[in-house]
Amino acid sequence: MASPWSKTYQEANHTLRKFHDGDHDWSNFEEMIFDADHSHRCPTYVHRTPPCQGSCPAGEDIRGWLQIARGLEKPAEGLDWQEYAFQRVTQANPFPSQMGRVCPAPCQDGCNRNEVEDYVGINAVEQYIGDYAKEKGFAFQKPEKESGKRVAIVGGGPAGLSAAYQLRRMGHACTVYDEHEELGGMLRYGIPGYRTPRGFLDHEIQRILDMGNVEAKLNTRVGRDVSVEELEKSYDAILWTIGCQSGRPLPVPGGDAPNCVSGVQLLRAFNTGRLQVTAEKVVCVGGGDTSIDVVSVARRLGKIQQIHPQERAEQVVRGFVAHDAALAAARTGATVTLTSLFPRSAMTAADHEVEDALTEGVTIRDGVMPVEVLLDENGRARGLKLAECEVVDDVPKAKEGTEFEIEADLIVSAIGQSGDLTGIESFDNGKGLMNADAHYRIPEREGHFVAGDIIRPHLLVTAIGHASIAADCIDRYLCDDDQKRRPKVDVHHFSLLEKLREVSLGPEDYDYHEARGTDAANFAVHNYEDRSAREIIAAEDMFLAHFPETPRIHRGERVPEGEQVLGDFEERIISLSEELAIKEAERCMSCGMCIECDNCVIYCPQVAVFRVKKDQRTTGRYVDTDYAKCIGCHICSDVCPSGYIDMGMGE
Repeated sequence: MASPWSKTYQEANHTLRKFHDGDHDWSNFEEMIFDADHSHRCPTYVHRTPPCQGSCPAGEDIRGWLQIARGLEKPAEGLDWQEYAFQRVTQANPFPSQMGRVCPAPCQDGCNRNEVEDYVGINAVEQYIGDYAKEKGFAFQKPEKESGKRVAIVGGGPAGLSAAYQLRRMGHACTVYDEHEELGGMLRYGIPGYRTPRGFLDHEIQRILDMGNVEAKLNTRVGRDVSVEELEKSYDAILWTIGCQSGRPLPVPGGDAPNCVSGVQLLRAFNTGRLQVTAEKVVCVGGGDTSIDVVSVARRLGKIQQIHPQERAEQVVRGFVAHDAALAAARTGATVTLTSLFPRSAMTAADHEVEDALTEGVTIRDGVMPVEVLLDENGRARGLKLAECEVVDDVPKAKEGTEFEIEADLIVSAIGQSGDLTGIESFDNGKGLMNADAHYRIPEREGHFVAGDIIRPHLLVTAIGHASIAADCIDRYLCDDDQKRRPKVDVHHFSLLEKLREVSLGPEDYDYHEARGTDAANFAVHNYEDRSAREIIAAEDMFLAHFPETPRIHRGERVPEGEQVLGDFEERIISLSEELAIKEAERCMSCGMCIECDNCVIYCPQVAVFRVKKDQRTTGRYVDTDYAKCIGCHICSDVCPSGYIDMGMGE
């Protein structure tokens, strides 16, 4: 007979159900436990990639450094947990402080904890680790051996610097060419300093340069100041990471008016200190992260009542003049509007960034498309005509009879970017971008590789991920190795073998005389399979009922309201304390890796599953199975919260 509260319980805990509709009879658990399946299959311990890592374009071992933060994986001897976690984070990403602040965190969207209540605040813990690393002066290790090979990296943004870091770890010398006065690319010139504090950015860049044999040649543009042929003669390989810093104009009549500028132009002018005020009425067309930065900057800069025509914002943005900082004293609030093709729920900008913009006084008109830039008698934009729209097959179409106008003194286009290939036109694929194969090689150009936005504009963290794979492919090229097929799940995988060696538990040397009876030999890792290169573990393969609902710990955030935003350039995000960072890390469910909960030991009716001796334990080797006792009942697999146990032995 079904329990009278079972229906209510099912409705309230639908993600935790372990039964099917139509099950009405009480089970005899004692009978099930002591007279179980008796199958030929016994437990094996299977490592899979967690979805947070599978969703991270940089492929960070997120589960790994969260386990270190919570104390589940112990630091190597002589390290505190923060430095050990820092080393794990930076295997993939040399900018934990920056990415912890500005990455839109696709890892959090993929987090299996969403099936319980809310994702783990991965960004918040990463920021804490990155900030702590700066405070304590953690450095990157220099390579033990130098390869004697030299790589030219064209572009000093996130992709170029990440590639330099990864190549240095492999022992290759690097020279970074960049046309700007400082390194950083979009991290410096495309994102406001109140989102990426320059002190932290400078520190994380310097940490890469301090590895030695990383030379920076600034104010140097390849194709103008140095030729491609010169690079080919001087270096063993060339990596192109020039990014996409040319904004696309509005594709409507009047879109080329002098006071119509691109979002990347405006942000560059602001980040270099040239732009001190904007205009009285600013309209930005976009809906992505760049457009949010544009409108937030415009609200902070404001306007001044009377400005000389030669000092209008568009003159500064286009590089003709620069504002005197004294203008800031006279500025007042500006009216700022953001328009988006998509409804707010479908905007590509992070939801909390949209919320912050609204709090700061930005007006958002969503579900609309620009139709025409309205010009005055002098040919300058005086407003923007828009219409409500619907997107059909990814093509926006205006709804007839819905046109309306918004007054504007400055119109900013943030609808996409392309590369500037002036001087290197032969690399242009016809779309303002460069082509790449699966190994990030430029087709038909021996020794040339490419990474980052210049392949396809995307996230900063995507550029970092490109750089890591490109560096690996360059290393194989320099070592005359064949380019192996990339794994299906191409991330920085946890290695049980490396972990065993780290704690002096690695296998012994192989002795062919002992090839038989390997269950007792110590030259192999037993009853373990690593499927992380081809499988991501799903929530339905886990026992979610094990995890109680635990509210996410939110970082503090400074978001000025209304007119308070004027002139406010202080950092917005407040880092977690050590205590809160650990508590948030403890919410990680360790998907695809042993969580050391003892469920399998406690519930095994045959006492076949047991804890490994303390002096033999490490991450991934907490429990073992006595197969002489195992009857294949699969209870251990059923109650494993993290999905680490499969019934596979014997098949």
